[in-house]
Amino acid sequence: MNLVTPGLGLIFWQLVTFLLVLFLLAKFAWKPIMSSLREREESIEGALRAAEQAKTDMAKLKAENEKLLEEARVERDAMLRKAQQTSEAIVEEAKNKASVESAKIVESAKQQINAERQAALADIKRQVATLSIEIAEKLLRNQLKEEKAQRDLVDQLVKDASLN
Repeated sequence: MNLVTPGLGLIFWQLVTFLLVLFLLAKFAWKPIMSSLREREESIEGALRAAEQAKTDMAKLKAENEKLLEEARVERDAMLRKAQQTSEAIVEEAKNKASVESAKIVESAKQQINAERQAALADIKRQVATLSIEIAEKLLRNQLKEEKAQRDLVDQLVKDASLN
């Protein structure tokens, strides 16, 4: 059983060695280890704070981006409405101009037709008058071939003239 239970001297030297190592570690290693642990803990806390700040900033940026997008949508809609109104105004103006132009063209055509009709009527009257004169002349020549007929006509005209 000697192998399983340690001797008193061995336990003593192990305890002395352990205390010596503990003292050396406390003197030289604990402070740097603890300071590096504190630094690590502070850097982790700083990183967590920075991450939280970044998260907050990202939320703010997202809200600002959404606001800008909404403003852009509103502006786009306003521009589209304005373009639609402008388009409708241009179409309406073109319709009005076309109706005015067509009215002018119709009026001009009516005036031209009336002028041509008046000219045609004047020409027809002139031709009728000329034909009437020619017919009357031919009739009178046929009727007035004899001298007696000419005298009777002159007497009749003188009688008519004296009555008036």
